[in-house]
Amino acid sequence: MIKNDVWISQKAQKGMIAPFEPTLIRQVQETTLFRPVISYGLSSYGYDIRLSPVEFRIFRHVPGTVVDPKNFNPQNLEPTQLHTDSHGSYFILPAHSYGLGVALEKLAVPENITVICIGKSTYARCGIIANLTPAEAAWRGHLTLEFSNSSSADCRIYASEGVVQLLFLEGEPCATSYETRKGKYQDQQQVVTLAKV
Repeated sequence: MIKNDVWISQKAQKGMIAPFEPTLIRQVQETTLFRPVISYGLSSYGYDIRLSPVEFRIFRHVPGTVVDPKNFNPQNLEPTQLHTDSHGSYFILPAHSYGLGVALEKLAVPENITVICIGKSTYARCGIIANLTPAEAAWRGHLTLEFSNSSSADCRIYASEGVVQLLFLEGEPCATSYETRKGKYQDQQQVVTLAKV
């Protein structure tokens, strides 16, 4: 069963999401003015998390290398600069490229819940595809987020604003949680975590 805003709020107050916004934020106050943002916070049946301003990396072709998930070469990922203007802080994801960011919020998933991370329509309408990824039962940390720019134009991805939505799915208790099997991506910090085997 998909969990609603009441359940998400109750669990977040016990540490499931930190920091937690109990309403959907669509604008932020800066001095005396309000600036519109891509929404983040609690929605009816999900929670929109933000992209951290800490780090964003873009895949680049390095001659003589192949991206290998079993032997990942970090040189294939290039850090990109955080820009700021009157619209906010953002990273630029070039046309037809792929990038990795990290969630600002830290999660602590309950043992009978799996979280699915899906894209937001605002970015989808710009050609940005957020990979559908899970956070399994009893997973903890900052999610590494994956984005593909399928458009022929460079696109901004705003930091500290909504970037993907989390859906919380409840199931019968599992025999082995992510924590008990010592999952390789447990307790990720607020930095991009590379592929591991």
